[in-house]
Amino acid sequence: MKSDNLLLNRNLHIVFSVTMIAVMEVSIISPVLPTIASSLAITSSQANLMIVFFTMPGIFLSPFMGIAGDRFGRKKVLVPSLMIFGICGSLCFFVNDFKLILLLRFLQGTGSASLGSLNQTVIGDIFPGRERITAMGYNSTVLSMGTMIYPAIGGATALLGWHYPFLVSLLAFPVAAFVAFSLDNPEPVKNGRIGQYLKESLSLLKTRQTIALYFTTFAAFTMLYGIILAFYPYYLKEHFTASPFLTGIVLSSSSVGAMIGSFNMGRFSRISSSKRMMVAAFTFYILSLGIAFVTPTALLFVLPVMLYGFANGILIPNIQTQLSIIAPMEYRGAFMSLNSTMLRTGQTVGPLLSGIILAGAGENYVFISGTLFAMIVIYVIIRALPDMGGLDV
Repeated sequence: MKSDNLLLNRNLHIVFSVTMIAVMEVSIISPVLPTIASSLAITSSQANLMIVFFTMPGIFLSPFMGIAGDRFGRKKVLVPSLMIFGICGSLCFFVNDFKLILLLRFLQGTGSASLGSLNQTVIGDIFPGRERITAMGYNSTVLSMGTMIYPAIGGATALLGWHYPFLVSLLAFPVAAFVAFSLDNPEPVKNGRIGQYLKESLSLLKTRQTIALYFTTFAAFTMLYGIILAFYPYYLKEHFTASPFLTGIVLSSSSVGAMIGSFNMGRFSRISSSKRMMVAAFTFYILSLGIAFVTPTALLFVLPVMLYGFANGILIPNIQTQLSIIAPMEYRGAFMSLNSTMLRTGQTVGPLLSGIILAGAGENYVFISGTLFAMIVIYVIIRALPDMGGLDV
């Protein structure tokens, strides 16, 4: 199937809609947090708990949701998850008690725990060969589009009142209907007893290649959240007195770069192997850090941040594709969900590490540490991963 025909595939459109739901509830609420804090008479750190309580369940539940997807089928996990997401998210519209909002956000997070991994699992189930990495790239493009446009949607709906962004969660209901009645996907056959399933899964997970791919995901999101999203806003303010608006433009350029990289994954896969693209991605990370270190103005900071996003755009679909190739269908949900756990762990660890390095050694060492970490990851990729060609198979 050619890439232009792939974009017309109805199943892929449904996966895109699940992806847009999966990235909604952090991106759309983030710009409204100061208004919520003011309206509920809480501190900014308390308001940030609305994100923490939403993301926390995914760290622990994602692997179990993946196992459930393997044992009972993708739809039987995705549809209830979307319903829980929509119900708990929209109920926040009617609530003024902060503790009750946190409870609803936590429950909504349990619904979200399966969405960001089982959508990739379905792509692996439906599309073979090079179509798979192209579809993964398109899905990453849609994800980047969501993270870019949702803050604007959240800010616009908040003009009606701080409750209104929560109503966007209602979109999960039609998506659940599309998954239930229109998604045409193969479902895994339950493979023996749960003990046998776990034993076989563990034997596949313990391979050097799988561990290296999980480490690469962890490293990518540790650097993204630790440097781009946590350190650069501080750096831009301290060195260039950049306004929040300008800082937002600079950070948004990462999503633009990611969309350019991921949308062209089909073309890149025809001229390079996955392993070489992963090495190239971390090489671009190092180049981006070097350019950022010598960039003289805040506006020009767009260039290294966009390059960083481009590297992310070619890295993540390659990791997802390779994991989906390693795992047979009966174990694929668990594999992709564990990768989601590595992603969320990197999101958590990255800001903590950059804050410790910044406070203990200074901002220059954040650049140095990021560069050394990227070099270590390149070494791991070269030593632990095979060339990983043959996507036509």
